[in-house]
Amino acid sequence: MTDHSEPTATPDADEPTGRIVLLTTSHRVAPGVLSWPAWQTLHAADRVLCADPGHPQLPYLREAGIEVAFESPDAHALVEACAGGRTVVVLPGGEGDQRLTDGLARLAGSGRVSMPDLELLPGSYDLPGARLLDLVQVMDRVRRECPWTSRQTHRGLAKYAIEEAYELVEAIEDGDREELREELGDVLLQVVFHARIAEEAGGDGGDGEDDEGADEAFSIDDVAGALVTKLIHRHPHVFGDAKAETPEDVSAHWQRTKAVEKRRASVTDGIPVGQPGLALAAKLAGRARTGGVAVELPRGEGIGYELLELAARAEAAGIDPETALRAAARAYRDAIRAAEGLVEPGE
Repeated sequence: MTDHSEPTATPDADEPTGRIVLLTTSHRVAPGVLSWPAWQTLHAADRVLCADPGHPQLPYLREAGIEVAFESPDAHALVEACAGGRTVVVLPGGEGDQRLTDGLARLAGSGRVSMPDLELLPGSYDLPGARLLDLVQVMDRVRRECPWTSRQTHRGLAKYAIEEAYELVEAIEDGDREELREELGDVLLQVVFHARIAEEAGGDGGDGEDDEGADEAFSIDDVAGALVTKLIHRHPHVFGDAKAETPEDVSAHWQRTKAVEKRRASVTDGIPVGQPGLALAAKLAGRARTGGVAVELPRGEGIGYELLELAARAEAAGIDPETALRAAARAYRDAIRAAEGLVEPGE
């Protein structure tokens, strides 16, 4: 029985074998935005094939006068279509065409076929941050279809934001790069999750407690846009004509700009009093110092005032007292475990 799955004869060696171009595109780049080599190849091709009549690039190819045939040839037929030196461009779907690429690989490895030149031509590339678009799309679907996620509110998620922030700090202090990457993702999830909830105008994400301005929906793009504007405005030494030679110069720029933006009456405005005590004390001392507010530390009885003085001293010396205490506490924890025989001292 004759096997018709592959050509049984090798074409004349003098006959041009042609060219097969698999033109890939990124769904994270707007349709119609293709590289110049891609447009050149499309216009010069003898045939352009696409198995998907709903391919997002098709309307733009039509506008450019490129004729596309809706065909899904197998590897054998595609090789034959290139006979005589013709160039055939194939537009794979979003998931690619494993059947076709596997078939071409088998033909090339058989040694029985004079293969056309095979080229994988990226028509568009992912830009840095492109996977964030996937994250937004996935979050949108999970919010709509997951029974748990669809019921969450800003208030209900608040505790997770705190937990994830602490886990991120722990990963940083441990120096574990893999854990750091995962925890950054968990913190990013909180941002995207809250932004997705905020798209739903009315109340506080559906928890039945109305807030002033709660009907003003916003999206992750609004969050990112405001952040971009803030970063540019607060870095005039990068995006403008201001000069900053030292970190202290940068900090001064930052504080002056924030003061104008926030129109704060006090240097203490905007400091969250719910943060850990040492961090709160250091933040207050830092604001007073950089704001030029000459005020003595309050004196009183008890360990609280002693800790306040220690935190202020640490801040003035450029030390984060919260980080310093955590480091000492971790050393204490390790000593306890060593005393329990769970780890070796110094491990």
